[in-house]
Amino acid sequence: MLKSFKSITLFATGIAVSLSMSAPATAAPEPTWRSDIAPIVAKCDACHGASAPEYNDWMQLDGAKRKTVAPRMDTYPHFMSYVVWPATGAMMRRLDDGSSAGGKPGNMYQYLGGTDEERAKNLKTIKAWLGEGAWNLNRFKAKGDVPGINKEQLEKIKAKY
Repeated sequence: MLKSFKSITLFATGIAVSLSMSAPATAAPEPTWRSDIAPIVAKCDACHGASAPEYNDWMQLDGAKRKTVAPRMDTYPHFMSYVVWPATGAMMRRLDDGSSAGGKPGNMYQYLGGTDEERAKNLKTIKAWLGEGAWNLNRFKAKGDVPGINKEQLEKIKAKY
């Protein structure tokens, strides 16, 4: 009796191990604004926080003043206005590591973290949050040789709240 109990136990253990090895890995949860992106953007609050001017107010500043004051980006709607509209692609142009902009990082890339590894990790998180193929530098309208953003590019943006 003891021998058959051991056999059954070994058999059951073998099945459990086999099933656990063949079960699909649980996919990592998709990044969201609240859990993944807001903490990264919070590092930018000194310049882009609640006391910074709204986009339209910022746009009304003269060119010299606008270069010394940053627009507000601390909430999902504020941030998304630099992804989708009215400042289409501005977030991507500013945060790009240079891989999409001919080797030159955007002027805000340096603030994505204190080390190269942290910057790369945060950029990867933001790109994953926006969605596969959603990272592009196009503006709403064409500028120079760069075409304006198109419907297919916009549809790739997922950016869950």
